[in-house]
Amino acid sequence: MSKSTNVLFKPFSLGSLELSNRIIMAPMTRSSSPRNVPNDLNVAYYARRAAGGVGLIITEGTCVGHKAANGYPNVPYFHGEESLKGWKKVVEAVHSQGGKIMPQLWHVGSVRREGIEPDPSVPGYGPSGMVMPGKKLCHEMTKQDIADVVEAFAQAAEDAKNIGMDGVEIHGAHGYLVDQFFWEGVNVRDDEYGGSLPDRTRFAVEIITAIRKRVGPDFPILLRYSQWKQQDYTARLANTPEELGTFLKPLADAGVDIFHCSTRRFWEPEFTGSHLNLAGWTKQLTGKPAITVGSVGLDAEFTKAGTVGFLEAEPASLDGLIDRMEADEFDLVAVGRAMIANPNWANQVKAGAMNDLQAYKADMLKKLV
Repeated sequence: MSKSTNVLFKPFSLGSLELSNRIIMAPMTRSSSPRNVPNDLNVAYYARRAAGGVGLIITEGTCVGHKAANGYPNVPYFHGEESLKGWKKVVEAVHSQGGKIMPQLWHVGSVRREGIEPDPSVPGYGPSGMVMPGKKLCHEMTKQDIADVVEAFAQAAEDAKNIGMDGVEIHGAHGYLVDQFFWEGVNVRDDEYGGSLPDRTRFAVEIITAIRKRVGPDFPILLRYSQWKQQDYTARLANTPEELGTFLKPLADAGVDIFHCSTRRFWEPEFTGSHLNLAGWTKQLTGKPAITVGSVGLDAEFTKAGTVGFLEAEPASLDGLIDRMEADEFDLVAVGRAMIANPNWANQVKAGAMNDLQAYKADMLKKLV
């Protein structure tokens, strides 16, 4: 790497959120919370990354208080006295290291299968009962179901503020529930929650609006979204910048403070005719701060169709990322696998110790290091 990394270590502030640098720990599901409660090993895991110099931690996906929110074993919940007590310990440990932290609030939707905790009899929930286009295998959500889920997100956000979190991120990406409402492939509703692209944002808008009412004007709300889905890596919500702007406007107007723009390879342009990636276009279209993500600091994408788990990769130059940040294309950068392999990644990059960075290996994600 030949370029100065100073741009990564400029402070960032937005309302009540003040970060010491532009580096974020990306959310990564690890299935390491038995009984769905963050434990002392989880506390140590996050505290170590905070001590490693990251500006903000976004936690792994943590399930809101709805009976169908969970889709995987041993993931943490963000409801119930015991789980919230565990998260409060995480918050206190991260803050003691000078870090900031937000939970990623999650509902998996139709990805859930019967047999998963907490109630194995509960099926997946989806806007139109589809697990993928043309394949109806789960519960089609009623308007009461929608209201229940909106309330679950709002309550989780209120709880996050009460235990000292520094904001919240709504998981609206990767083919989970909020994204299922966005995606015309699995949302074929004929009421106000389906139809045009702006109408398909209504569910998310209601979640954002409900959260804002509960947490007040200064508590940061992030939204993670993606074009790709785990059900279809080629899926797209928007095929042009104009369509993307139409999608983003109601979400920005509802109160999203920062957009987290999930791609598998941050260096790829989003639309023909421009080098801007998804985060670059999002910032340009909304005027809101944007987070880029996708194989940062590594030489291979994090996942691809037909694979299970994250792919191994070697450390790579940050020059291309730095060029984009110096051009003010986006504001923040989320780092995933590189920070699993290197808990002190931010401090190492700041010190210029790039040669000391370790490769990401396939078994690292579930190890509490």
